[in-house]
Amino acid sequence: MRIYRIALELVASVAKLSRKVQEHDPDLARQMRRAMVSIPLNMQEGLYSRGGNRVARFHDAMGSAKETMASLDVSVAAEYLPPESVIDDLERIDHIVATLWKMSGPRR
Repeated sequence: MRIYRIALELVASVAKLSRKVQEHDPDLARQMRRAMVSIPLNMQEGLYSRGGNRVARFHDAMGSAKETMASLDVSVAAEYLPPESVIDDLERIDHIVATLWKMSGPRR
């Protein structure tokens, strides 16, 4: 699944950014790391689930993606990270959420 590889790219990138955030706000950095790792974990669990469990895991992954997005936005707003450092990750998150949204819909 291609979207899983994109989620892993996101993890690698956000992990680096979280180390910078850690210098200013350790709690935000921890929350950022928890949210980012939850994305691929829930995606994989959802792929091998059925029915409502599948949808629930994809929705959990989407929620974690949006939480990761918020943690990046907060880090920029607090001036822990420069805005240009998060652009690619925000685009990855949008792509991940859109794909998971499609995958969680009814089967045809």
